[in-house]
Amino acid sequence: MGTLSLKLYGWRCVLGGEVVYVLCLLGGLLPLRSVQATELHHMLFETLPGFTWLNVNSFVLGAAYVFVGSWVIAWYYVWMHNSSLESK
Repeated sequence: MGTLSLKLYGWRCVLGGEVVYVLCLLGGLLPLRSVQATELHHMLFETLPGFTWLNVNSFVLGAAYVFVGSWVIAWYYVWMHNSSLESK
């Protein structure tokens, strides 16, 4: 296995993170849980600084958090992978 490209891996992490973020938000809107579980779901999202439930500005802010976090995770993973390869 060769070295990973930070650019390619980073954008894949962003895509996956944003898809999961939207699915999690949709999961908070659908009546699939009890009232207490839905309230807990909303409170967990509101632990993000500046996030309030069902607000367009908060949606964009949460997406920005996911974007930055995805790049941090991608950078760390690519660095760990590439630095662990044996050099010849």
